Amino acid sequence: MAESNYDILKIQSGASKKDIRKAYRNLVLKLHSDRGGDDEQFKRIQRAYEDLRIGKKYPDSIVEKKEKAKFYSGDSDADQRRKNLLLSQDISREMKTAQEWAAALNRAGAVGQRLFGSKELGQMEFERKITQTLIIKGKFWAGNFTYDNPVMMWGSVTNPYISPYEKHKTRIRITKGNFRMIDSIRNKYDIDGGAKITVDNGDMEVGSVRGKRQRVEDPQGRVGMTTIREHFSELSAPNGKIVTGDVRDTVKLDADTIITLNLVDNIKVTGKNILVYGTKVTYDVEFFLKKGGKIRFYDQGSGFDISDDSVVNLENGKKIKIRDLKRDKLISLGGKDITYDYIDDRENIKKSAKKNSGNKFGFGKMFHK
Repeated sequence: MAESNYDILKIQSGASKKDIRKAYRNLVLKLHSDRGGDDEQFKRIQRAYEDLRIGKKYPDSIVEKKEKAKFYSGDSDADQRRKNLLLSQDISREMKTAQEWAAALNRAGAVGQRLFGSKELGQMEFERKITQTLIIKGKFWAGNFTYDNPVMMWGSVTNPYISPYEKHKTRIRITKGNFRMIDSIRNKYDIDGGAKITVDNGDMEVGSVRGKRQRVEDPQGRVGMTTIREHFSELSAPNGKIVTGDVRDTVKLDADTIITLNLVDNIKVTGKNILVYGTKVTYDVEFFLKKGGKIRFYDQGSGFDISDDSVVNLENGKKIKIRDLKRDKLISLGGKDITYDYIDDRENIKKSAKKNSGNKFGFGKMFHK
């Protein structure tokens, strides 16, 4: 027999709302990660509590979980779009309320804990600590949210790319402090669907990142013709560092320092220090190196999966293909630092090196003034 939500909270079937709330709070105190509790068990407790608040006795079946994995599924595109728009509208209103609540606690220097979000898709737990850090647990589905201090998140972030309204889109901004997904790789927390996260003065540590390319009808109305609409997931930390897992399918990264794994399919990376630890970079990846910066590919192999056609662009308009950096033996076997100045003055550096290599004892260099 399937375990009910009452069983998960360790209370009698038909318990009162007061007893449900009390049981939930006791288990949260016991299982909260800050006290060394188990994250997966905490999530089960939270889901059971949210279900019972709306009278749902049993957890979602596998089929129900699959249907809720993204926004809504339905019998037709029109049904899906209509339902998704309504959901994104409701959730964006909730995030506006959550933002106002968190700002009020900030002004008062107070602590607090509250649930926000969607009963259908799952609510998020927001908790402001005495340290000013905001803890968010659950999946961030939609809406604009700004917070003036650090954010630590147990959950993923997505975006209702189907909505034409900017106020529905996922736009998270941290004005002071860091944004961090806790153990994101192990917990498989990710960012997708065209979400945008900005950290004005701090660092960002997240899991894998993915955007969305959507095939739509031709905007000029030509029958049978379609076009691709790009929904870039964008991460920005102009004065700090971004650390990510794999980055795939229509993403922009912009920071002072970027540390990432594989870069696959339509990726734009802008930074002063760009460190690529994965083995794969596809042909349609573009790097934009800031003046005075450097880029390095830490691939311990031959560098074969780092595409020759990927491009590094400089601020002054110069650009170079990866194939030329491979010829210079700067990629593979752990790689070497490739500086902005080297790319900018590469031709002169190569001519000078060729000239000096012709003199075994370097007399030409010795007497050159």
